[in-house]
Amino acid sequence: MRALLVVNPAATTTSARTRDVLIHALASEMKLEAITTEYRGHARDLARRAAESGEIDLVVALGGDGTVNEVVNGLLHHGPDPGALPRLAVVPGGSTNVFARALGIPNDAVEATGAILDALREQSERTVGLGLASGTPDTEDEAVPARWFTFCAGVGFDASVIGRVEQQRERGKRSTHALYVRQVMRQFLDEPHRRRGVISLERPDAEPVNDLALSIVCNTSPWSYLGNRPLYASPKASFDTGLDVLGLTKLSTPAVARYATQLLMSSPERGPHGKHATTLHDLTDFTLNSKVPLPFQMDGDHLGLRTSVTFTGVRRALRVIV
Repeated sequence: MRALLVVNPAATTTSARTRDVLIHALASEMKLEAITTEYRGHARDLARRAAESGEIDLVVALGGDGTVNEVVNGLLHHGPDPGALPRLAVVPGGSTNVFARALGIPNDAVEATGAILDALREQSERTVGLGLASGTPDTEDEAVPARWFTFCAGVGFDASVIGRVEQQRERGKRSTHALYVRQVMRQFLDEPHRRRGVISLERPDAEPVNDLALSIVCNTSPWSYLGNRPLYASPKASFDTGLDVLGLTKLSTPAVARYATQLLMSSPERGPHGKHATTLHDLTDFTLNSKVPLPFQMDGDHLGLRTSVTFTGVRRALRVIV
């Protein structure tokens, strides 16, 4: 078997020594080429070349959700073709690792490597569905190419929080769950649309859902983690179905307190609910439109401002080692 290991040297939870151990373990079982990323988008370029070469059987992503997202977009640059594309394996190395954990992969890098090697010996894999999003930025630039996401996307509040976190990281702050919680509180205090939302969700053959102040698109469940606590924004979301949406029409102090508590206490059976909450399950095609430019994020990556984003749920898009 020929494999490419894409290593993010800035992965927050793996040291250089740990990466060396993982590379040695993988190389003992396969013909392995390990490449360390050097710039934003490098993982995408490496995975694209691997897919186009027709010579690579497996691409292993060592890093966080951002690294995984880049690798997935490289593999699927020409569209999904699970039978022909290299399979994907993920060794978690970020602060949250939602995609890996949602697949049942251990959150420890060494344990995950062992689990991947066991799965390869047992020929254990899963073909997962993914989300695809496209839209135009709030500038005179050309339209942004469609981009795949593995576990979540969002327009509005949550994307604003991610933008704040990225600003703090650029100033040297370490990505931690405490950092995210602080930025949630600051965004809430500064949020201009918390009493009346400006987002509408439109889909074929259905009435639009209007006045959303928050819109979270989920491709799997849990939506995220706070430490080791899973958070279920859309408990029914699954890699085997289309996309799910959680929308809130009000972000007043009482509403946020109620929904934040529900999110912290959420389970695979029940997520946030109430008169200001809208939950939609197994959507294939829909668009989120905003009356004003709002931040947009996919898989925890802030992508600028958008007034319109179109989403597609694509079933059985990529084979993953589990």
